[in-house]
Amino acid sequence: MTNSTTNTVSDWASWPLDRELVLARVVNADRETAFQAWTDPAQIVQWFGPDGFRIESHEADIRAGGVWQFDMVAPDGTRFSNRMDFLRVETPSLIEVDHGQDIDDDVDSFRLLVTFDEQDNGKTVVTLRQMHPTPERRASVMGFGAVEFGTQTLDKLADHVATKSNLEAANG
Repeated sequence: MTNSTTNTVSDWASWPLDRELVLARVVNADRETAFQAWTDPAQIVQWFGPDGFRIESHEADIRAGGVWQFDMVAPDGTRFSNRMDFLRVETPSLIEVDHGQDIDDDVDSFRLLVTFDEQDNGKTVVTLRQMHPTPERRASVMGFGAVEFGTQTLDKLADHVATKSNLEAANG
């Protein structure tokens, strides 16, 4: 048996922890269902974003090399332009993107790795790893509530996939 590793887009193990945020949530759905909620343009707009925010999608090509351009609209109507450039989409285990504003060369964009790990009980652990460009940028996003907002987003995902799983089970 040989052990080998290959570098695909990034080597997460070598990135310093002072630039990283990690959030995880167990969702009551199999990993294919959880993964589909992230990769289906019709589903992601239903749950993505913090509580009270809505998503207006402009382009959604969710595949390696694709892009998702969208506005996150706050309850007060403030619009936040967003773009995710998809680097890797490995069904049903991971999604890797560069996430930032919908502008070219956004110096504050960060790398996002989303992994889906199914438990023996059929539930799935969804883990978000954000790698920010600098420790200062990480501190800034933590300061404005990125952990709380990310947790709210994962809670909305959990509600979405649980409802979807329950509907599928009822329609059997």
